[in-house]
Amino acid sequence: MEGPATRELELTLSDGASDDDDMPATLPTDGGHSGSIRKGCDPFAQTQRSKLQHRRARINQQINKEMRMRAGAENLFRATTNNKVKETVALELSFVNSNLQLLKEELEELNSNMEIYQTDSDAISVPMIPLGLKETKEVDFTVPIQDFICEHYGEDSSQYDKEIKELIDLRQAMRTPSRNQAGLELLMEYYNQLYYLDQRFFSAHKNLGVYFHWYDSLTGVPSSQRALAFEKGSVLFNIGALYTQIGARQDRSAADGINKAIDAFQRAAGAFNYLKENFSNAPSLDMSAPSLSMLVRLMVAQVQECVFERTTITTQDTKFTSQLQLAQEAAQVSDVYSLVHQTMTQPVMKDYVPFSWAAMVQVKSEHFRALSHYYAAAALCDHTSSSDGEECEKEVDKAFLKLYVNISSGQTLSQILEDPEKRRKLGKAHLRSAVMRHEEAMRVHSLCKVLRKMDILQDVLCQMHKLSLEKYLELDREDDFDETAEAPEIQAHTQQKPDITPPSFFTVQVTDIFQRLGPLSVFCARARWGPTRVICLQRREGGMGLTLRGDSPVLVAGVVPGGCAEEAGLREGDYIVAVDGQDCKWAKHGEVVHMLKSCNDREVQISVVTLHSHDIQVERKAVMLSHCSDKENARQRLLGGAKGQSSASLLNWNRKKKREGSGVTKKLGSTFSLSFGNIRDAEAMY
Repeated sequence: MEGPATRELELTLSDGASDDDDMPATLPTDGGHSGSIRKGCDPFAQTQRSKLQHRRARINQQINKEMRMRAGAENLFRATTNNKVKETVALELSFVNSNLQLLKEELEELNSNMEIYQTDSDAISVPMIPLGLKETKEVDFTVPIQDFICEHYGEDSSQYDKEIKELIDLRQAMRTPSRNQAGLELLMEYYNQLYYLDQRFFSAHKNLGVYFHWYDSLTGVPSSQRALAFEKGSVLFNIGALYTQIGARQDRSAADGINKAIDAFQRAAGAFNYLKENFSNAPSLDMSAPSLSMLVRLMVAQVQECVFERTTITTQDTKFTSQLQLAQEAAQVSDVYSLVHQTMTQPVMKDYVPFSWAAMVQVKSEHFRALSHYYAAAALCDHTSSSDGEECEKEVDKAFLKLYVNISSGQTLSQILEDPEKRRKLGKAHLRSAVMRHEEAMRVHSLCKVLRKMDILQDVLCQMHKLSLEKYLELDREDDFDETAEAPEIQAHTQQKPDITPPSFFTVQVTDIFQRLGPLSVFCARARWGPTRVICLQRREGGMGLTLRGDSPVLVAGVVPGGCAEEAGLREGDYIVAVDGQDCKWAKHGEVVHMLKSCNDREVQISVVTLHSHDIQVERKAVMLSHCSDKENARQRLLGGAKGQSSASLLNWNRKKKREGSGVTKKLGSTFSLSFGNIRDAEAMY
């Protein structure tokens, strides 16, 4: 049995995520249901990406096996007092640790494989860093859900075999999403479906008993929990990871491809940031706060890089102000990558992040700092006095004044612009810095085995180093004996700051797979009701003696004292779930009334359940939702839409806040009576 100490270690949600925020968008339904139209990739398709995922899955399983062996050996080593056994176990432990180290190095090499995620375009562009998906084991929901339906809902679980299979198939498809919008929608559909799964089968008092196994995306270390929050968090992580792969594969040689990459990386940052803010006590390091913070910064940096690339495409002229804008944009990219590198080299992350990632980030920081100096030099060297008038000169002066963080004393910027020789010397200083930065980028690149294999990156670095060196040699003179001064630091500035786009959970509409169990307002895992009672009623001259209210399901709002309904055992607060054996959990008020009236003078059998007082919040939701005249799914959509696109499709399963009553219900023995004064629906007596 799960104890408090175990719960503290499980992945939890922040108190800010409320139950109402959980409600995903739904398709209008009348109680019927059709399966998902979204499918995963063929797991046997021999694409480069699928081969990589298969190798990663195989290594994850081997790491899991070795770690279990190590845990057993360590337990034996601590337990035994026999020296010979200890020596044997110590030898076995060293062997297992060696195997683990080799497997982790192999996995790191796979995670460092960025080229297969890049675009197939022939255009030369700096590669982006994508993230591999978290792997997971298959989960068989069959027996746990069947048992829960039988015990909690009191229904024949065999009638729900189709729904259980559909849930299992959806999760299986979610394991292999395609690298496009359809793959994202598949993950989002399963994520939204988890809301209903939580409501139907996960109560605060009883665990479903299903274990969710997920592997760390970078180290392959396995984690296993029964908490549905762990499943939700892992799926959300994969949504962010898939966005990174979609962003990396865009053709960034044109503005349209760059815009798509920007959108993908911003959405990836939003997914990771949302995960960081709403989940805690992560069981795996990839979902911990330091790791997610690093990923958010990495995605923001890649967005900034895309903004720079778009600026270079849209700015084809060699105007002084345009060149200065490029210089400041490049400096901005360098700064954000420098911040990412600092995050990656922190003690917690240093041994976790692949070395190739840290090297790539450092290379980009140096590369874009070199580009900022190169464009500043190009602006200075190509600048001539404008013939367009005073307004243009003012614009040039204004742009130049904003270029530097500070300027050395003894000369003003206006003097530099007016004097060609001073412009030449300052441009030469910038080019010298550009050459040195490019050489540093090439040095860091040469130290990493993975980066050395990336021909595109090497071509970009060599090409820009060559351009800087050639331009430097053009400015260098034989009689230039003065030592080249240090180039001033360029002020970073961008025309577009990256946005962190939160997940839009309501863009993918889903229908509750298990909606045949009844409306969630009443038929949920957190509700407690008595066994189904069959009431036999026969109409008398004065009617049946009951008052009905609402629909889906219809509520017995009152019974006439001494009437037919009271004598038969019907009570105020009962919900009608069937009439003459015909299920009417989803039936509207008029439909139930029609079934009751159609019996004429013959006896009619009404199946009812009584909701017990248990959780005030559930009762309040039951009162409000059960009497709404609209369809329940439309109500859920309204609740979700009111929260906005950033509202959470998450449930705070580990509640810490004490809930208090608000006068919605009052106890009458073991049942509760509903106060109807604030409900707009009209009563009807029959």
